[in-house]
Amino acid sequence: MDITIAILLTIATAATPLLIAAIGELVVERSGVLNLGVEGMMIMGAVGGFGAGYLTGSAWLGLLAAIAIGALFSLLFAVMTLSLATNQVATGLSLTLLGLGFSGMMGTGFVGLPGQRLPDLYIPGLTTLPVVGEFLFGQDPIFYISIALTAGVAWFLFKTRAGLTLRSIGDSHGSAHALGINVIRYRYMAVIFGGACAGLAGGQLSLVYTPQWVENMSAGRGWIALALVVFASWRPWRVLVGAYIFGAVWIGQLHAQAFGIPVPPQILSSLPYLATIVVLVLISRNKRLTMMNTPASLGQPFVPDR
Repeated sequence: MDITIAILLTIATAATPLLIAAIGELVVERSGVLNLGVEGMMIMGAVGGFGAGYLTGSAWLGLLAAIAIGALFSLLFAVMTLSLATNQVATGLSLTLLGLGFSGMMGTGFVGLPGQRLPDLYIPGLTTLPVVGEFLFGQDPIFYISIALTAGVAWFLFKTRAGLTLRSIGDSHGSAHALGINVIRYRYMAVIFGGACAGLAGGQLSLVYTPQWVENMSAGRGWIALALVVFASWRPWRVLVGAYIFGAVWIGQLHAQAFGIPVPPQILSSLPYLATIVVLVLISRNKRLTMMNTPASLGQPFVPDR
C-alpha cells in the first residue's frame, strides 16, 4: 500500500506541469492563436523560479517570478503575432529556441546549487488519514492550483459571457470583429494567461518536482502539453485525464528502469514521446471528431480593418 501511494504521489507530481501548461495553451488556442513556444516559456519559468527562490530564500517568491517570466515571454510572442502579424508557427518555434538558449545562459551559475522547495500541505487529522489522506491532503500547493485552474477554465469557457466571446473569436475572428468585439485585446489576454501558466508549470519543475536547476529540464514537456490539447479536443476536463495518463507513462518508464526490466533504457526513456506520437496518429484518423472541436480560426492571422 505504501508503494502504491508513493507511485500515485509521483504520478500526480509528474502530471501537474503537463496539466497546467496544457490548460494555459487550451485557452490560447480557444482564442484562435497557436503558440508553439510553450517549451521555451516553461524552461524560462523553471530557471527564473529557481533563481529567484535561491537568491531570495523564498520558494513562493520563486513561484511568482516563474509566472511573471512566463507571462513576459508570452507578451513578446503576442506583440510579434498579434500586433505585427508575424507567422504564429515560426514565431512560436523561435520563442522555444530563444527560451532554451537563454535559460542555459541564465542558469550557468545555478548548476549544482541546492534549491528552495515549496512545502507540502499538512492538515492535522486529514493528511494522516489512511490511503487517501496523503494523496488528497498532503500534496504540494501547485497540485491544488492545477485542479483549481482546470475547474476555473472549464467554468470560464462554458459558463460565462467572456468565455463565450473568447470561443467565438477562435471560431470566427472576422465575425466577432464585425460585431464590435476587440479581437486583439481578447487574444492578448489569452496569450498572456497561457504564458503565465507555462511559467507556473516550469516553476513547478524547479521548485517541486526536482528542486534544482538542470539545463533543458523541461525535457519536451511543452510539446507534450501541446499534444494534450489536441488529445483532449480542447476540453479542460479531458486535459486533466490526459495529463494523468501521460504522467503515469512518464513515471512508469522510470520505475521500469529502477526495477531492471530487460529493455534498453533508451527505449524506456522515449516512451512518453512515443505515446504522444501514437495518440496524435490515432486522433488524426478521426477527422470528424477533430474538425468538430478545432477552433476554426486557429493559427490564422487577424489584422483589423483600419
